[in-house]
Amino acid sequence: MTSPKDLKKNLRNQALGRRDALDPFWRVEAALEMAEMARDQITVEPGQIVSGFWPMGSEVDVRPLMFALREKGARLCLPAILDKTTIVFRELVRGAPMIDMGFGTVGPHEEAEVLDPQVMLVPLAAFDARGHRIGYGAGYYDRAIARLADKGQQPRLIGIAFDCQEVALVPDEPHDMIIPEILTESGLRRFGPKL
Repeated sequence: MTSPKDLKKNLRNQALGRRDALDPFWRVEAALEMAEMARDQITVEPGQIVSGFWPMGSEVDVRPLMFALREKGARLCLPAILDKTTIVFRELVRGAPMIDMGFGTVGPHEEAEVLDPQVMLVPLAAFDARGHRIGYGAGYYDRAIARLADKGQQPRLIGIAFDCQEVALVPDEPHDMIIPEILTESGLRRFGPKL
């Protein structure tokens, strides 16, 4: 019998293969459209802290969305990898130095202020119609979200993906958390209990 971990690995590889196969020019257009769609659906208050991510490989480029939220007054931050288990979120400020974070991504220099995001744009490899997410396998975001919860904070979590990354069913594991909202080129989808 295949373990949930192995099933997730297979689903991750298949979803990432579909994402990698998307036309790069289409991905750029889709990212711009997603930012435009989300302008009205992701509301932020002036000064509210929003974490994004610098795109790796064929990931959705959330920078247009991040900059649209900055125009609404959001303070932006990006993940910074401290070690093999920990990320923090450092403020992204125009003109401030960026450094290599490994994995093909960059983040703010260590002198940047560490912030606790109130809205998190969460990268993912795959997701299902229940809002269950498969990350890249290192667990950075799961632990970062758990640390915020330990501080009594519950940021708004919005997964970011292309439609082609949806899978039929993500195997459930005890540590899994549902991402209540996922933004794709089709729009913002909400998961969880129906009201």
